Amino acid sequence: MQSQIQGFQLSPQQQRLWLLQENNHTYYAQCAILIEGNLDVELLRSALQKVVNRHEILRTNFHRAWGIKVPLQLIKDENISINIQNLGDNYCEVDISQLLQQARLNQLHWEKEPLLCVSLINLSVNKLLLISLPALCADLTTLHNLVRELACCYTDEEITDEPLQYADIAAWQNELLTEAKTTYWQQPDISSLKNLQLVSEKLCTENSEFEPQFINLPINNDLLEKLKLIADKYQVPLNGLLLTCWQILLWRLTGKSNLLLGIGVDGRNYEELKPALGLLTKYLPLVCELKPDFQFNELMSQTEQMTNEIAEWQESFIWEVEHEPQFSFFPFCYEFADLPTKYSAGNVSFSICQRYVCTDRFKVKLSCFTQDNTLNAEFHYDASLLTTEAIQCLAEQFQSLLTSVSQNPEAAIKRLDVLSQREREQLLFKFNDTQTPLSKYECVHHWFEEQCATTPDRIAVIFGEQQLTYHQLNNRANQLAHHLHSLKIAPDTLIGLYVERSPLMLIGLLGILKAGAAYVPIDPSYLPERQAYIFRDTQTPLVLTQQSLTANILADNLKVVCLDRDWDLIATQPTENPVTSTTALNLAYVIYTSGSTGEPKGTLIPHRGLVNYLSWATQAYAVAEGTGTLVHSSLGFDLTITSLFTPLLVGNQVELLPESHDLENLATTLKERNNLSLVKLTPSHLKLLSQQLSPHQVAERTRTFVIGGENLTSENITFWQDFAPETILVNEYGPTETVVGCCIYQVPTNLHQSGSIPIGKAIANTQLYVLDEYLQPVPLGVIGELYIGGAGLARGYYNRPELTAEKFVPHPYSNEPGARLYKTGDLVKFRPDGLLEFLGRIDEQVKIRGFRIELGEIESALLQYPAIKDCVVTVRQEAENDQRLIAYIVLQQSSFSIGNLKKILQQQIPEYMIPSVFITLKELPLTANGKVNRQELPSPDQVRPELDEFYVAPRNSIEEKIAKIWAQILKLERIGIHDNFFDLGGHSLLITQVISRLRDVFDVEIFVQQMFETPTIADLALIVTQKLAEQTNAEILAQALAELDLLEEHKNQL
Repeated sequence: MQSQIQGFQLSPQQQRLWLLQENNHTYYAQCAILIEGNLDVELLRSALQKVVNRHEILRTNFHRAWGIKVPLQLIKDENISINIQNLGDNYCEVDISQLLQQARLNQLHWEKEPLLCVSLINLSVNKLLLISLPALCADLTTLHNLVRELACCYTDEEITDEPLQYADIAAWQNELLTEAKTTYWQQPDISSLKNLQLVSEKLCTENSEFEPQFINLPINNDLLEKLKLIADKYQVPLNGLLLTCWQILLWRLTGKSNLLLGIGVDGRNYEELKPALGLLTKYLPLVCELKPDFQFNELMSQTEQMTNEIAEWQESFIWEVEHEPQFSFFPFCYEFADLPTKYSAGNVSFSICQRYVCTDRFKVKLSCFTQDNTLNAEFHYDASLLTTEAIQCLAEQFQSLLTSVSQNPEAAIKRLDVLSQREREQLLFKFNDTQTPLSKYECVHHWFEEQCATTPDRIAVIFGEQQLTYHQLNNRANQLAHHLHSLKIAPDTLIGLYVERSPLMLIGLLGILKAGAAYVPIDPSYLPERQAYIFRDTQTPLVLTQQSLTANILADNLKVVCLDRDWDLIATQPTENPVTSTTALNLAYVIYTSGSTGEPKGTLIPHRGLVNYLSWATQAYAVAEGTGTLVHSSLGFDLTITSLFTPLLVGNQVELLPESHDLENLATTLKERNNLSLVKLTPSHLKLLSQQLSPHQVAERTRTFVIGGENLTSENITFWQDFAPETILVNEYGPTETVVGCCIYQVPTNLHQSGSIPIGKAIANTQLYVLDEYLQPVPLGVIGELYIGGAGLARGYYNRPELTAEKFVPHPYSNEPGARLYKTGDLVKFRPDGLLEFLGRIDEQVKIRGFRIELGEIESALLQYPAIKDCVVTVRQEAENDQRLIAYIVLQQSSFSIGNLKKILQQQIPEYMIPSVFITLKELPLTANGKVNRQELPSPDQVRPELDEFYVAPRNSIEEKIAKIWAQILKLERIGIHDNFFDLGGHSLLITQVISRLRDVFDVEIFVQQMFETPTIADLALIVTQKLAEQTNAEILAQALAELDLLEEHKNQL
């Protein structure tokens, strides 16, 4: 029979660390002590033994009984042994680090062997003493206290104070936590803030091994002195200034206004604890909200006040780690210490020259240490999640921020600079090194004319049974141009082009350009109001149309030329290429797109931008190869320009598909064609096309799909990657204001990605900038607004000078006079490899419960889930200050679990970004141009959403009353007793409403934590029933006691 083990309970910090560490060799406290002077080794051994004898924690082992999660502390008598090695004078810091690391890798026998490991390294003159302890027994302060006592004992200096033993401290801490828990740590809701992420960070999973490493950033003395002066001026310690800078940097890099940091405290809040040895350090949650207009000095004072407050409550904070301890840690931490320099012991001195201390898990921890008027910033990081390069960049950004603060400590935090010079050069210039020689052609029709001279007899355009050669097409366009000259058409005149898709459309378009004018496409499918607005806004003197459409033209004082009815007259004109004064700066076309005011706006595109795009596209897409292109989309959609113009500039052919049933015509034609040069279409059309073609029908139909017009997701292209792997897939991004496309990404055919596809890198002579509101570049991975510069920029908006000035701003990074940047309104971020990711529109940003959210970020997270084919996220206003996120999803497969989806989302995005309601659709509604039509998304009815649980009705009056309260607050008609409050769309703000209503209805007090722990009506009803019973019992007891008092009083009277 096993003898009874006498031991002591672990402290709260030890219990947490035991569950956190498992078999990980990273949680240690180690140091290398440089010993200078004539050392007496036996005296050192004796001094060390005295220290070990004084402190039980240095001779503690741990015993875990079978079936018990955490062990007991066992205190033993130990005779210390010192391992002596020779290293010589050629040692370096790397050698010491390797020795410390080797000590960590030694298998610990928690129950038997001494856990304190000591090695003495002989150098030629001095010596190194290496001390290694598991973090269960020590922290940073422990190491310094140990060295201080070692120096005292070496000189036989008497230490009069009897030390507090760690087992006693542990008992005291446990007793504190068993008393009535303070509500202080229940105030901040940190659950939704623990998964903040940095750029390049890998996803932390259950299998992620913690691999702590660090890099060191010495702060130069000049900068340090400036920072000290600022701290003194605002009566804040240097510690507070550095913490504030760390907060600001994380705010900038995560893009989140609400931050959670773990603030390190050494746990020695009382004078009696200061010399104690053992694991007392812990990290306390500091929740802070940063706003762009906060002044640095004010935020610094506020931060200092908050850290002082949480430090007062440090003894009562503890992690709840029974379930998933591997996820119970602060992602970003901060600690500060003013380290002692040397401890003198007669003619010998002891000083810690290197240390390794890891007592908790983190993603990134900033450790700032001052010593001898120097400051070192150590960036500790989890190498399983982040690369050394990423942390090096982080350190450079921190240094830049410190410099910026030293120059203007009263600046708004949004104005403080965090970019290093290296990163600034990369973002502004290296990523935008796209300069190539401009085309020799000033105008696109000049290029076309030269091609006609080279390949006059080749087929240029096909429409059903009709065909025109280059010679025929050019001649007819020339005749029209001469006819327009006869009508006194001058350069930059806007001419309406109101025809159906046919060779007449192409003749009209080329004729307008050859005449020196600019074409304004007006699609016959436009509503009469839109058509009339364009005629009215452009004040065009002339429109080219066809006889069947003349009755639809709603404009006065407009000359109408029917290309079919009037052709006999037009054909009398010469066929030679007309001579005009048109230059690259003259307009080529004006396309009207939707405007934020509700009225369309006309974008002015010059020849320079059009030629630059076409010059790049003909080469990049190798349009000369293959059999030509198909045109199936409207001329009013600038996406069409790629497939319409590029083949005509390289001697290939364009096939125009009939107007009606665009997508069906495209699918049918693709089945009959092989080796097309390219097909240009939207992601939604590509997805619908994959549904109309069978896998064996898609191979080798086209060399390239150029996909643009809206966000491209992996789901849109998987079919083509699987069944037409030889087809090149290109994601082409570009607002109308930058001529069709300015940014592309060729999808690797053999790489199946998830979520949104990047929009890539800039095309020739184009610059892409991700800027903040002050036109300053944001760091890599940080979301900003995309600004576009270069040869492809539009001239502005027709008759909209205010809007032109707002959207086309002066270019701050160009030496070209008058250069502009187009402000897109699109949210993007740069990846470390220079690729851009599209995240949505600025006008799609919403604010939920105080958090600013990009809907595109949620959509991207949803698309990572294999069961989801497509999705759109919208926001719904339920009541004042109550907005809810609604996710519309198209499923890939019938088996689908909301619960599993939410678990995955919780690892990717904060809780407040998880949609309240999920609505499944067979397909997303589309506009005529193939984009998602958000106006047609169905409104969520007041019904119980799809859940994993079956509906179970309330079984008694208490459950019925609670269900009624939930239904009123959640705005649902039917709720089951096993439905999860949070799955129904509930959140922490609504909990307070539920608690208030429960108090009114039942006269019981329910706490917030109880709602989190029991989020179903069935469980909550049990708590309410129990509290009602306690109240009833208390009333009966009170009544009985009152009756006894009366009897006693009556007895006394008798």
